[in-house]
Amino acid sequence: MMSRITRILTSGAAGLAAALLLGFAPAQAAVNLNVHKEVLDNGLTVLLHPNKQAPTVSCRLFYVTGSVHEVPGKSGLAHILEHELFKGTKKVGIQDSVADARFMLVQDSLQMLIRPAKLAGDTAAVKKLTAEHDSVLNEHRKIFVKDELWGAYQAAGGSGLNAFTTDLMTAYIVTLPKDKIELFMWLEADRMQNAVLREFYSERDVVREERRMRYDDKPTGRYYETLNSMIYEAFPYRVPTIGWPSDIANLTREMAEEHYRKYYKPRNAILVLAGDLDVDSTVSMVKRYFGRIPTGEAFPPLTIRDPEQAGEKRLVVRRPDAPNMYTLVFKTAEVGDPSLYALDIAEGVLNGRSGRLYKRLVEQEKLAVSVGASNSPNKYVSEFSVQVNLRPDADVAKVEDAVWDELEKLKSEPVSAREFQKVKNHAYAGLIRSLTDMENVATMLAYYEMFGDYRIFLTWADELEKVSADDVQNAAKATFVRKNSVTGMLLKEKN
Repeated sequence: MMSRITRILTSGAAGLAAALLLGFAPAQAAVNLNVHKEVLDNGLTVLLHPNKQAPTVSCRLFYVTGSVHEVPGKSGLAHILEHELFKGTKKVGIQDSVADARFMLVQDSLQMLIRPAKLAGDTAAVKKLTAEHDSVLNEHRKIFVKDELWGAYQAAGGSGLNAFTTDLMTAYIVTLPKDKIELFMWLEADRMQNAVLREFYSERDVVREERRMRYDDKPTGRYYETLNSMIYEAFPYRVPTIGWPSDIANLTREMAEEHYRKYYKPRNAILVLAGDLDVDSTVSMVKRYFGRIPTGEAFPPLTIRDPEQAGEKRLVVRRPDAPNMYTLVFKTAEVGDPSLYALDIAEGVLNGRSGRLYKRLVEQEKLAVSVGASNSPNKYVSEFSVQVNLRPDADVAKVEDAVWDELEKLKSEPVSAREFQKVKNHAYAGLIRSLTDMENVATMLAYYEMFGDYRIFLTWADELEKVSADDVQNAAKATFVRKNSVTGMLLKEKN
């Protein structure tokens, strides 16, 4: 959990900071973050953290939908919808909404003719219909107000404007001056209800190119994608968020519209504001803009789970442009499980320039240029991983033996008191450093509320303080099991 948690902040931590400066941690490091939570009648979850350190407010709107909600043949749908949500609404990004609807209808009709022509292999018909579609689109573009949403945020002094999609959610983020958060309310409430998915098929081509550059043409892209599909057999974390190439090529605007209508609803959204705000007036504002939006239909919970792993899995990829990497992954319990706090300690013991893996693989045996361990919490199921970037002449078998040897030591030998305290101090210091980052505050509140309860990270310091050397050993014994491991090697192909 530490890989994400150390980027979280705490407040009211002056005593903790002083203790750390003296080189020791307090018996308990309680986190006292002032958070107001309210769930509107329509199901919208609202989290507010008032903090007057700067006259700005970091705004987050998370929709709890990502690649885990996609069915076979429709991977990449949540991601392309994220792109489309910047094309505008019935009010934003367009000069004439009536003409806009007419243009959209004509383009949809042409696409309905193009699809069967493609399946029939009628290239002449596809070429003719595509040219007609593109001609209509070019006329349609003449009534666009390009990037109006982005421009509105920028004109208001917005910064950090972005959006991203993961396996679990789609996020829209911006930081605004404190007197401009009503703009966020207006734009995002409108976007929740009235999005118009313009230029869908040209944007689909953009996503296909994005996939080619980030995955298909990069040595690490297909490696990680394939490794991920081995880690998860049935669970949808195996599905790449960007989508499989054949799925992207066949996504339609109607599919995206259906996904939008199903998941972009108040009951499936988390709105977080952190910064210079007044709680009462902000809650009133949220209710004014979002309170009347229909709740949306409930959808069934995600019940699919992986079967028990049958045995050790190994992937070896050789190619001329490979960077020489070794990866070892274990699935672990979902976020909030007590074992993850013990694995935080294990991660800290292995990690960093003073960690066991670096000392052995980089300094002593000179087999690697860098190495890291990561305890990554997630909803439903988490991961613990080790990654080694090898020296060009390194023997990967020796690297693998050394990694497993260090993991076995965690199982057979208790972590020393010195290492224990070093890891805890480092973790607490990370919490304190993040105090000044309201963007991080807002993001972490949203993430952990999505995981199930934002308070999971508020109690993290206390839970970490409770971990004993026996807990670390027990967690290591349960986790670092060869038959439950997935190993990947991305190696430079020799001539």
